[in-house]
Amino acid sequence: MDTTYRIAEIAERSGLKASTLRYYEDIGLLPAPERTSHGYRAYGEGVLDRLAFIVRAKQLGCTLDEIADLLAARATDRCEPVQTRLRQLVAAKVAGAQVRATELAAFTAELQRAAAGLAQRTPEGPCDDRCGCSQSTPVACSLEPDLLPGRLADWHALVKHVIAREPIDEGTRLSFDGGVRAADVAGLAEAEQACCGFFRFAVTLDERGLALEVRGPSEAQHMVAALFEG
Repeated sequence: MDTTYRIAEIAERSGLKASTLRYYEDIGLLPAPERTSHGYRAYGEGVLDRLAFIVRAKQLGCTLDEIADLLAARATDRCEPVQTRLRQLVAAKVAGAQVRATELAAFTAELQRAAAGLAQRTPEGPCDDRCGCSQSTPVACSLEPDLLPGRLADWHALVKHVIAREPIDEGTRLSFDGGVRAADVAGLAEAEQACCGFFRFAVTLDERGLALEVRGPSEAQHMVAALFEG
């Protein structure tokens, strides 16, 4: 006879709360368990392996919807589709984490600059334009975290068409091959500027061909590299 466990035992062995187990059951991450004659949940040994997989996926930043997708692939009893899907998810999350790390480094630099400015002058009367209290908007992206991987992928796809990079004042000029439309470049630049107002973009089309000029403050140059250097 297979060993069965009460929900309290599964909670203790998995490190999850009983309420979490019930929630996972409600949303379909866990199959409905059998019931004892007294109506108690009776879980089989396999639920511990399933929970270990769920916990691991959550540690990698997977959403519950993504975990449900992975569990559906896992139901085939083949590793390959699970690993393929998980590899795709992890790659996207790595890209997103790299963008957030770059943004955090830029934001840290902006905070340090602000701290230095605040220490330089304290007027006797009201604040003025040199006291350091009124600073420019910090270098930070307002794009929702779950949209960052897709935005980064869009830029990397565009950057693949770059045939020349030229340093310009406060930024970089990217020249494109004939596989890119000006409208596509402008659309992506407009979307980026909406969430990163510290960037300044200019799409040019002249005898040299199509190009995008990207400018930003010194604190944002790491972001320029992350997004536009390929």
